[in-house]
Parts: sequence; C-alpha cells; structure tokens
Amino acid sequence: MTTPTRPTLAVFKFASCDGCQLSLLDCEDELLAVVEHVDIVNFPEASRRMLPGPYDIALVEGSITTESDLDRIRTVREQSRYLICIGACATAGGLQALRNSADVEAFASTVYPHPEYLSSLANSMPIADAVTVDYELHGCPINKYQLLEVVLAFAAGRNPEIAEESVCMECKARGNLCIMVTAGQHCLGPITQAGCGAICPAYNRGCYGCFGVREQAQVATLTKHLKDDHGMSRDQLLRSLQSYNPMAEPLRIAAQEYGASIELNTKHGGGGNDA
Repeated sequence: MTTPTRPTLAVFKFASCDGCQLSLLDCEDELLAVVEHVDIVNFPEASRRMLPGPYDIALVEGSITTESDLDRIRTVREQSRYLICIGACATAGGLQALRNSADVEAFASTVYPHPEYLSSLANSMPIADAVTVDYELHGCPINKYQLLEVVLAFAAGRNPEIAEESVCMECKARGNLCIMVTAGQHCLGPITQAGCGAICPAYNRGCYGCFGVREQAQVATLTKHLKDDHGMSRDQLLRSLQSYNPMAEPLRIAAQEYGASIELNTKHGGGGNDA
C-alpha cells in the first residue's frame, strides 16, 4: 500500500525580526501534529534541511526592502503553489515601512558611517505589492494557533477558519471593562483584527493595533472619535496609525488625511491578494 505524499512546506524570511516564523516553533507539542500533515522541507531557522522547490505551501515573513528581496520573492512565488504571508511586516510593511514617510537619507547618514554602501528600494512594501499572495495572516507576532489552522487548512485543501472579529470581542470574552469608556484611554481595539487575546486592554492599556485592520473597519469614525471626544492629538493619532501596519490601506489613507506623507509603491506592480 502506497503511503500518501504529504504537502511540502517552506518558510522564507525577508526584512523582519524572525518573530513570526518562530511562532511555528513555539507550537512545540502541536508541531508534531503539523509534521504528520506536511513535510517541512525548507526552514533555515529550524533545520539544515533546505530542499529546492517547487513547494506546495510557502510561509513568508517580512517586507520587501531591496532589489534582491524583490527578485527573491518573485522566485518564491514561482516555486510555490500557495504563498501565505505571515505577520505585520509581510502583510502591511511592518515597522520598517515607517521610513516611507521619513527622510531616509538623513537617517542613514546619522546611523551609518558610509551610507553610500547601502542599497534599498525607494520604500518598504508588503509582499502583496510585489507578487500575488493566497492568504494573509496578521499579527506582530502572529497567533501560533491561527498559524496552525492556516497551515493545516491549506494542507487539507480547505479555507482557514479564522474569526473575522475585533479585539473588542476578545475583551468581552475575557470580561474586560472597556478602557476607552471607563478610563478614557486611547484604544484601536474596535478596528483591530482579533488574535492577541486582548492582552493590552487586559493590563489597562489601549490596543496598539498590532494585529492589523479587521475587515470593514471604520477607521475614520474611530479616529474622529478619539480626536474629538478623547482629546487625542494629531501627533498621537499619526503614531497610532503608522506603527505596526503603516502600509495597510485603511490606516495609510487615514494617516494621509492627518497630514502624513506616505509613499505607496506603484513601480513594481504587485499582483494583489487572492485571499
């Protein structure tokens, strides 16, 4: 009797901190269940086994910041049946995309003794701005249980079951009082995708929005409420909108309305998002 072939899985890193791909290793005992369903054939962070493609599933962490990144992600796309972006950097530019609204040359000349040796694109962009992606999993870092669900779903040929709800729902599930209502704190929970377990509100801090913008989020309504009714200054709003997910379109548009100058990459013509 022939043993069924498991789908192959590869993990790739671009400009990032490694935290999202390490979430797969954080699964520990659950990882045993994963390897029963997929064959991890290329994961430099965890193994010396690095087999060439093609791959059935590719997990991609990090944003595109250099020409070599751009060439490499195109190769990964060509070699992968399904390309899944994981984390804020891959899905919305991450912290490094803050340079899209800053004077990069001034920063480089301050930090590096020889900035002329640096080579980078005009701006830092999410994976979907460069190639077509099949699914995006948000978070900084991502939720390991959501990652397990996504990997096993694609391995089984079904759609992932990730709840499309806000952090507010997680606050209610934990029994948290709304800190925006009861304590007057600034909070992005109403527009942020659930997945973190409402960690910050549970410790009496407003949500920072690290899990990205949820579907149909009313960003303009919330920012107006925070500004008019909670006294949030323009600078505070911009810092909130341009932190973890600065290239997420709803946040980018809202930030531009408050005067931010954010470069949107159009040079390379990404393929969009099939999710």
